[in-house]
Formats: sequence, structure tokens, C-alpha cells
Amino acid sequence: MNMMGCRRALLGVAGQLRGQMSRRPLCGKPQETKAGPPPTAPANTTHLGFKLPGYRPSDMDKKILIWSGRFKTADQIPEFVSFEMIDASRNRMRVKACYGMMVTTIAACLIMVILGKRAAGRQESLSGQNMEKKAKWRQEFQQQQQQQQLEAASTAAAMAGKPQ
Repeated sequence: MNMMGCRRALLGVAGQLRGQMSRRPLCGKPQETKAGPPPTAPANTTHLGFKLPGYRPSDMDKKILIWSGRFKTADQIPEFVSFEMIDASRNRMRVKACYGMMVTTIAACLIMVILGKRAAGRQESLSGQNMEKKAKWRQEFQQQQQQQQLEAASTAAAMAGKPQ
């Protein structure tokens, strides 16, 4: 058999297996159905715990409601606001903050590219700056070593000149 014949045979077997797997149910148990209507709650009870009638916004929530454009001024915000409105305003502010961070990141990247190209035009590089800094440190270290040797020699000479 050539290569194409093998490929067709394998694809045919794989297709048959896939067809068998899709027809096979995932759960062997039959679904149970209830014959009677669902039980209803008594009409005289109230469900206060499920949904609160309003939410008292904090000062930060009021600022978010204004920034998101729900209200023009803080005086227009009612004493109780639905939690959905505050949640939508918070989400809108999160999106605006993300957009601001994206713009800031792109601007910073562009500034870094421009500064890097200017530095390359001046023949400056990070490796060159690093080598200059290390040379300066090496020179300072050698000067400190020479000063310590001179101090040690002067103290040794002073000690030799002193009678004990």
C-alpha cells in the first residue's frame, strides 16, 4: 500500500470510532421526570433575603457613579441605589482604568524606543556605560588601597620611631 492508501484507511477507521463515541450517551442512567407540578410557596410569606430593595452607596461609590456617567452631580444620586447599577459603574471604571494603563504602557514603550534610538545615535550603549562605571570603581578601589598602604606605612614608621 502506498502512503495515501494508508492515510485513507486510518482516517476511515478514526471516523467510524468517532461516530460511535458521539452516539454513546455520557450517562448510563435514564433521566427521571417528575409527574406532579412543582410545589409552590405560600403566598403570605415574603422573601426579604433574596433581593434587597436598595444599597446605600459610600462616598467612593458616589464618585464612581459620577465618573462612570450615571449621574452628573453627587446631589442627583438617590439615597438607595440598586446593587446592579453600582456593579455596572464599577465594571465601567475598571475598563476605563485598563484602557488608561494600556495607553500608558504603549506611550512608555514609544518613549523608550525614541530614547534608545537617540542614545544609539550618540554611540552610547548599556555595555559601554557599564564598562565605564566598572573602570571608575576599579580606580576608586585602587586609590583606597594606596591610601591604606600609605597609612599603614606611616603608622609603622611612627611605631618604629617610638621607644617602648
